Amino acid sequence: MNDANAKIIKPNNNEFKHINVKNKNNTGYIVYKFQKRLCDIVLAMFALLLLSPIIIIISSFYFFGENKGPIFFKQVRVGLNGKEFYIYKFRSMVVNAEKILKSNALLYEKYINNSYKLSPEEDPRITKLGIFIRKTSLDELPQLINVLKGDMSLVGPRPVIKEELKEYNRDLNSFLSVKPGVTGYWQICGRSDVNYPERADLEFYYIYNQSIKFDLKILILTVFLVLTKKGAY
Repeated sequence: MNDANAKIIKPNNNEFKHINVKNKNNTGYIVYKFQKRLCDIVLAMFALLLLSPIIIIISSFYFFGENKGPIFFKQVRVGLNGKEFYIYKFRSMVVNAEKILKSNALLYEKYINNSYKLSPEEDPRITKLGIFIRKTSLDELPQLINVLKGDMSLVGPRPVIKEELKEYNRDLNSFLSVKPGVTGYWQICGRSDVNYPERADLEFYYIYNQSIKFDLKILILTVFLVLTKKGAY
């Protein structure tokens, strides 16, 4: 599915209370951020406990075969106020994946032009386990650690690499004024089926319409999409 066919559903502007992200001294914004952080901590801890058997099973696959090696993949991403941090995922690729990708100039150019992603069928970096955990979004589970550390929130714009910041230049300050999220509005509107500049439009829509109600709706729809494996690769 391409971005032209991706189903993008924008809720009615009256459905969610607008949060003024440009005025951080706004009482409503301060209360919202407190509620959001509290929800992040409680829900992330609960999810880690609930999913711990799955986390242990996945981790065991990294002791043999083509998956043998580090359990986690970490990469520098840009977070709140432009601060860089390491994002954690279950490793879905071979060791030295980035070096392998950059060694193929044509494929790397396609990766850049395709909004920094490739399909599993043409990506030489992805293992068989990697295809499965990506399709089921299980590779994202370690990001709950990022949430507890305070680098990320459960809901927010997707954390980007430094090279992607140019896609948000029209209002970069607002983009960097919120924590990146494990899931977000882009994910429930198509995820890998939606490329730039439409992806940036969705991220800005969330930023300008933040609320606890909107966050909860995104979390609920994320669970549904994970179970149906839509938009992930």
